[in-house]
Amino acid sequence: MSAGQMAHGGKAPYYYVPHHSVHPIRASISMLATLLGAALWVNGYAVGQWLCFAGILCMFIVLYGWFGDAIRESENGINSQRVDVSYRWSMTWFIFSEVMFFSAFFGSLWYTREVTTPWLSNLDHQTLLWPSFAGTWPNLGPAGTIAPFETVGPFWLPTINTALLLSSGVTLTIAHHALRAAHRNKAIFWLALTVILGFTFVGCQAYEYHHAYTELNLRFTSGAYGALFYMLTGFHGFHVILGATMLTVILLRLVRGHFTPDHHFGFEGAAWYWHFVDVVWLGLYLFVYWF
Repeated sequence: MSAGQMAHGGKAPYYYVPHHSVHPIRASISMLATLLGAALWVNGYAVGQWLCFAGILCMFIVLYGWFGDAIRESENGINSQRVDVSYRWSMTWFIFSEVMFFSAFFGSLWYTREVTTPWLSNLDHQTLLWPSFAGTWPNLGPAGTIAPFETVGPFWLPTINTALLLSSGVTLTIAHHALRAAHRNKAIFWLALTVILGFTFVGCQAYEYHHAYTELNLRFTSGAYGALFYMLTGFHGFHVILGATMLTVILLRLVRGHFTPDHHFGFEGAAWYWHFVDVVWLGLYLFVYWF
């Protein structure tokens, strides 16, 4: 069967296997350059930062070409139902790995606050390790070695960011239903609004970081609280940037006429990821800012 025959309608009972690709080896070389450059950079070698940046740039170029090939395969009708199912399972396992990633940080927050801090406040540990340690959360560490700082409360930026992300989940769902109903212009409008809300969240978080760093004296070195605060909110912010970028690509594809009401997993995969980011933020909002 020819490629044209296989591509016809995208319904053939076959599993499309692409030709040999140079993308994986290029991606491996880019990752090696990035990590080697980062290692040299943190050890004081001037060439390290340039090698790291070059590796990151090359990775973006590789991903652009790799994803472009996948998009062309999809738009040309080459992907069958089996390929579509494999994409769905791949995205499912990827999101599961992200769940485990954030579970580790939430577990660290819980263990530090609910287990080790009370444990260190009993009499024996006060005598041996930290005299007069009260076991409160957060704390200034042993013998006041950490500079005084203030915590970040839920009002008002975190609450505003919560409203932004929850609203973006609603607008994204409206866009998805519009696409399934073949209302392309409506889908474009609501998806564009979702992207705007996502990047607005990033801007608000950047302002929050500036406020926390300059006015609250909350640093990454501010004990377990500071480290966990920036690790949790920082990694989540990175995921918001990644998700908003994914949705931007989907928006551009929608404008170019990609996707149909029955064939739009690229949209669905990005939407799954965005809803996952929303759920993670709700956990952060409750356990980092409120409790």
